[in-house]
Amino acid sequence: MKSSFLATIIIFTTSLFSVAAVEISETDFGKNLGGWTKRGKQAAEYPLSGSTYRTYKPELSPTPDGGIFVSVRIDHVRGWLSSDDHAILEITVNSKGAVVSAQSNIAIQGRSISSDVILGTNEAGRQAAVGTDRAVQIGTDLVADLSAKLLREKLVEAGRVSFPAVLRHNYNLLFQAVRVDGAPVTLTDGAPVATPAVPLTPAVPITPGVPLTPGVTPPASVEVKTPPAPPAKTEVPAPGSTPLQIKPYGTPTTADLPVKN
Repeated sequence: MKSSFLATIIIFTTSLFSVAAVEISETDFGKNLGGWTKRGKQAAEYPLSGSTYRTYKPELSPTPDGGIFVSVRIDHVRGWLSSDDHAILEITVNSKGAVVSAQSNIAIQGRSISSDVILGTNEAGRQAAVGTDRAVQIGTDLVADLSAKLLREKLVEAGRVSFPAVLRHNYNLLFQAVRVDGAPVTLTDGAPVATPAVPLTPAVPITPGVPLTPGVTPPASVEVKTPPAPPAKTEVPAPGSTPLQIKPYGTPTTADLPVKN
């Protein structure tokens, strides 16, 4: 009896301190890249923008706030007689499944080009967006930063010029592979999207036929009125076209006979 009571206490305490499990669906991520079929089923190869790239399985580590840190290696496959280019994409996901930061670096012919750490804030230091919008903004800023730095290197090879777009492609697929307690994440403000059960209706009803004055809000007490139906038209027959009415003959009575003198 005592042991069962202690077991119940332990289970209850554990449930109080349990947090949502955040992870990356390695299966879905690899499937969207074409499958983990290369390098001992540890990498996926795929064509993009006329070149071939290779993405390795992501490496995950937990963060102190209950999220995860994701690191992905991406290669630009250049052929047998040329050395491949390499890139690392790193993103941080919080405990709710939202991307909070991203960074990347590219190694090309011994030169390393690193992006800034892109956070969910804009240039003015304000919070840019939240949830899915913030994830999109982080990816956009990451590609813009890398593209600007690659432009200074005056690269001309198509596969190298397209490397930032390949990183964005992997970034998008990583976000789609984020799972919280095994479920896909759809965020707006850090919480699942809620669909309203009641359709929205205008706050102020509008009366048909009554024009709205610009800058003036109609009173809330205005009711929707239906205009009355026009009276039915009565056709008047033209003169001389009145139908002839014939009264039936009746049997004469004694009062109707003439009186004889």
